[in-house]
Amino acid sequence: MAHTDHQTMRRVLRREIAGTLGLLTDERDFRAMRRYRTFAFDDHTAYLQQVEALLRIRAAHGNLTTVALFDPEEYARFCADTGLEPDAPASRARFTAELAATGATVPYEGQDLADLVPSLVDAAVRQATWEYASIVLARLGPCAICGEDIGRAAFTRASALLVRILDTAPPGDRHLVCSVSRTAETLVSVLHANQDTAGATQLDETEALEFTTVLALGIATPNPGGLVMRTSAPGRADRVYGWRIRHNGLEPLTAGEVFDAYCTDVESGDLISPESGVDYCAPPDIEDDDNTTGHHH
Repeated sequence: MAHTDHQTMRRVLRREIAGTLGLLTDERDFRAMRRYRTFAFDDHTAYLQQVEALLRIRAAHGNLTTVALFDPEEYARFCADTGLEPDAPASRARFTAELAATGATVPYEGQDLADLVPSLVDAAVRQATWEYASIVLARLGPCAICGEDIGRAAFTRASALLVRILDTAPPGDRHLVCSVSRTAETLVSVLHANQDTAGATQLDETEALEFTTVLALGIATPNPGGLVMRTSAPGRADRVYGWRIRHNGLEPLTAGEVFDAYCTDVESGDLISPESGVDYCAPPDIEDDDNTTGHHH
């Protein structure tokens, strides 16, 4: 009887343990892991099928699983830094536990792997963008004139601007895109801000942090950038407007500039026909008395 009780208790406890699975999403990463003798898989498609089956079984038993992106190069560095033997399942488990704490993860909620993988890759790209922007901001150091930390001041300024943008937006769901061009690539961050029935704005805190950091980078550096918002509400045309990111602030785009930006193919430069039922317009005034001044580093 006691034996059965112990088994039952263990089964109950197992449901209380959250697990993380490190997923090799692409064929190249999978091949890189095959150099380890203890890595038991030899076919990527079969591996993904087994992963999906395992996730479904765990979900059926009430176990919560988050999925993290397993990067073989990062794994090799982790083993070198910690002195772990890379050709060991325990080392891979240790690295996956580290990913659960610090990396990009997506909860498994019964979705197909074909839907989960793009979400996971997107989360990893967003985290890498945020980390890169944070590092650049931290390295800007203090202002030579006033001694204030440039990156921190830019983040504070970006936070205030985002609040004003959302406060002045028409009611409805808001979709914001902020882009800042760097030498090698363009950093892009997306923020969804929806309104509940009481009119309060609902934000994902992680998304908002990432978005504010990228906007702060645009404000603190001379790199070209822009911020565009689209608002949607039942019964009226979507509204699209935006700003050019300028040193320490935002400069409104005209309705024509917003129209041109939306109706030009980024890759080819060709014109795209405008969407029907969309109002391309100038933004409301977002500057208030507290924000019209600021340090111009």
